[in-house]
Amino acid sequence: MPIYLYEVVLETGAGGERFEVSQKMGEPPLQTHPETGEPVRRLMTPPNIAGQWTERAAIKNSTDDKKLERLGFTKYVKSGEGTYEKTVGKGPDTISK
Repeated sequence: MPIYLYEVVLETGAGGERFEVSQKMGEPPLQTHPETGEPVRRLMTPPNIAGQWTERAAIKNSTDDKKLERLGFTKYVKSGEGTYEKTVGKGPDTISK
């Protein structure tokens, strides 16, 4: 079941306390706080996608030369002051200022 984010609606219309509720997708949104009875509104949040979306995984994927080449990228590595050498892909072997 998805977890939905709600916030209490204050008298001024501003948002108050936030809380999460696990609900079936077919259930209607809550209108009141389940414990206090205060009016609430459901907030839109980005989906949580399972997978390896950590910073470490991103670094590993961006430095995997075979994968970069398979995807059509060219990778250059700094070899000196203002000079870069191609390690993967198409293009000139070196780039310099």
